[in-house]
Amino acid sequence: MTHPKPSGVITLTTDFGHQGPFVGVMKGRILGRFPQAQLVDLTHEILVHWPAEAGFWLSRSFDYFPPGTVHVAVVDPGVGTSRDILVVSAAGHLFTAPDNGLLAPIVARHPETEIVRLRAEGLALLKIQHASATFHGRDIFAPIAAELASGRCRLYELGEPAQAHSLVPAWVEEPLAEPGAVTGLVISIDHFGNLITTIEAPLLERLRLPLVHAGHHTMPLLRTYGEARPGQYLALVNSFGVVEIARAEQSAAEGLGLGRGAPVIVRDRMN
Repeated sequence: MTHPKPSGVITLTTDFGHQGPFVGVMKGRILGRFPQAQLVDLTHEILVHWPAEAGFWLSRSFDYFPPGTVHVAVVDPGVGTSRDILVVSAAGHLFTAPDNGLLAPIVARHPETEIVRLRAEGLALLKIQHASATFHGRDIFAPIAAELASGRCRLYELGEPAQAHSLVPAWVEEPLAEPGAVTGLVISIDHFGNLITTIEAPLLERLRLPLVHAGHHTMPLLRTYGEARPGQYLALVNSFGVVEIARAEQSAAEGLGLGRGAPVIVRDRMN
């Protein structure tokens, strides 16, 4: 596989939030090794300990960045245990994350991938010693990202090759498409209280007049928020190409009392 020249861009996706110094210290560790790095916060508001949401956003966001970007995703409830760390090359980008299902959507969508499991030899190459048992974002992922983004380190130098089937699978199942209906779930909630689902737009093409069902409510599928009256529930295909449930000028999450993992069904009203 041909790898693009490193772009120097590094994206960060975590569940750290913005309390405390954790995100800042990760950035400092990267810049200490690679001062020219261009750091982009993809999001630090992933639901705590839920890699599925991080994998969802990363798989739908990475190709807005230049080829050769390094994407670091640290949602790591198993930090300090024997869980593996992965480095993946896919679609002209590099990704590093725990082997906990986070990168499963990337690998599934891009079969032409190279996957490496980090090993002690890779840590030694990067002169990583005495890593904390609770902050691998700072002590392992940040140095890996800096060395890959600077071009001083190659993927294959970090460990041993792995096959896609050996990775921990995604925590959530793909949407189920049946005649007359598509079933998925809420994977994320945005700042406005919109419920973002796993149901992708192409799955709706089989439905002539789709209606979205969630939380004992039924909503029409509209084109944009402004087509609904204030307070009205609606669904639409959002800018990332998936079904989103909204409440015009209010929070759908609060109004419906739904959170991540809630089931969502789109049915054809003709059935």
